[in-house]
Parts: sequence; structure tokens; C-alpha cells
Amino acid sequence: METMKAARIHSYGESDVLVYEDAPRPNPNAGELLVRVYATTVNPIDWKLRAGYMRSFMDFPMPITLGCDLAGIVESVGTGVTKFKVGDAIYGMPQAEIGMYAEYAVVSESDVAAKPNSLDFIAAASVPVAALTAWQSLFEVGNLAPGQTVLIHGAAGGVGSMAVQLAKTKGSQVIGTASANNHEFLRGLGADEVIDYKTTRFEDVVKDVDIVLDLIGGETRERSWQVIKKGGSLVSTVPPFPSDKDGANYSVYGKGIAVQPNAEQLKAIATLIDTGKLKPLVDKVLPLSQVRQAHELSQSGHVRGKIALQVR
Repeated sequence: METMKAARIHSYGESDVLVYEDAPRPNPNAGELLVRVYATTVNPIDWKLRAGYMRSFMDFPMPITLGCDLAGIVESVGTGVTKFKVGDAIYGMPQAEIGMYAEYAVVSESDVAAKPNSLDFIAAASVPVAALTAWQSLFEVGNLAPGQTVLIHGAAGGVGSMAVQLAKTKGSQVIGTASANNHEFLRGLGADEVIDYKTTRFEDVVKDVDIVLDLIGGETRERSWQVIKKGGSLVSTVPPFPSDKDGANYSVYGKGIAVQPNAEQLKAIATLIDTGKLKPLVDKVLPLSQVRQAHELSQSGHVRGKIALQVR
């Protein structure tokens, strides 16, 4: 059996359950690609899964190779693959949302797209989960339209920074909440207004927005209903997801979003990147062998953009 290096967990727990070790190298089945992974990233779902918070609906057999994002080169293809060939540079995320913390990974050809030409592998790996989450939250679930106003909580993070830029490509007004040291950064991405959540309660200065994109949850979400105009929406990426019932007192719709792979959206996102309309943001790059440190940094909640893991 051929082996590879991978970062896996054999039990749920803190960051010390992550082990950088030899693991079996996978083989592609029909419709699948074997990808030589050059880079991946840390997303909040990674450490939530590692800690066992997702067991009620994402309980995989141990050991688990974590990781959602990937950018790399097609090493071999399964039968029936028509969109890619050996040597193609691709990026994307798998349906299962695991398996990318490794030197090689298997993905369905329908879950990935050609890597943006203007990006290296590290930058490309930072895109799929964050950009697809922002795209699907704003455009599919929120139906954001030109001229509308969106309030984005956690605007400086991986998803938030993508959401700011994507909303501006739609011709929308963007308000973001972030700590003071991220205000100029967000204005540089196109945010029209930025609120320091540490010193200002956003509900005191914001009203009648069309959409709230909630990337925080908890009491931040609960305080958000009152700033949305009647008929507007609160879209949240944080379980437990809100419902229309939660916003009934304000005549507001509540919606949850769990990101899904989408090759066509990845193609559109790559075009925006290559034409300079969307910029991925990597805050920190660490080797895959330092995955524990990367998880701890992600859990701190003070990351601007994404944390990338360099595999090759």
C-alpha cells in the first residue's frame, strides 16, 4: 500500500489530537480525481469537527483526515472523467468537507474547477470554502440585489472579507462589524461603513438594512433582527440556524446556509479574481506539519482572511 503524509485525528478533542503521520494514499473511483495537494487551509468547521461539536451530523469513522479547501495538480483520473486531465491545476472543496490535510486527496470532478490563473496554490486554496459560503449566502439564500444594503458581522474573517467584495460587485451598500484595527483593511475592500463592535452597539447606529449576514451567532444574531427592514432577511452560517419563526416579531425572514461544492460558481469566482474584482486574503501560512498551531490560531477568532497550510 502506498502511503503519504496527512494530518489526522484518532479521537475528538483539543488541538493536540491532531497527528501528522503516514496514512494510506487514496485511489480515485469513477468520476473522481486524485489530486497532488499543494495547499489547503483551516476553516472553523475543521476545528469544530475536531472538537466533536459536529458529531450529530458529521460523525465520520476514525481516523479522520480533516480539511475542506484544496489547490493542487491532478495526479490521475478515474474512469469517466472528462473535464480534467493529468497535470491540470485545480481548486475546490469536496462534498464530504474532509480529507484535504494530506499530500494526496480524492475529489469528484464535479466539485472542483480550474485554478485561477493569477493565483499561486496557497492563495487559490484560501478561496473555495470562504468564497462559496459568501456567494451562496448573499446571492442564493439572501437574493442580494443592486442598491440593497447588507450588514456583515465578522467582516474581516475569511468568509466576511469575501462577502464584502462580492456584495460590492453586485452594486450593494456594505456595512461591516470588526475590531478597530481592521477598519482600514475593510474600507480597502470596499466597505461603505465599518463599526467597531467593541465600542459601539451596531443596533444603535444601523437600521433598515435589507440583509444581515451573520457569521458570529449567539447574542450578535439576536440583536440583529431589529435592524432589518420588514421583508428583509437574516442569513446565518452558524448552527443552530435561524428560521422565519425567529424573525416573526419583526416581519423578517431567517435562513441558514451550509456551503455546498459548486464548480460553476468556482468558475465565476475565478473570473472575478483574474479580472481583479475579488482578492483572496491569506493572513498566515504554516506547513501542514504545524496544523496544531494553525487550529489554535483559527480558534482565537482574531484572523484577518485565511490561514493556509502549505503541503508542498
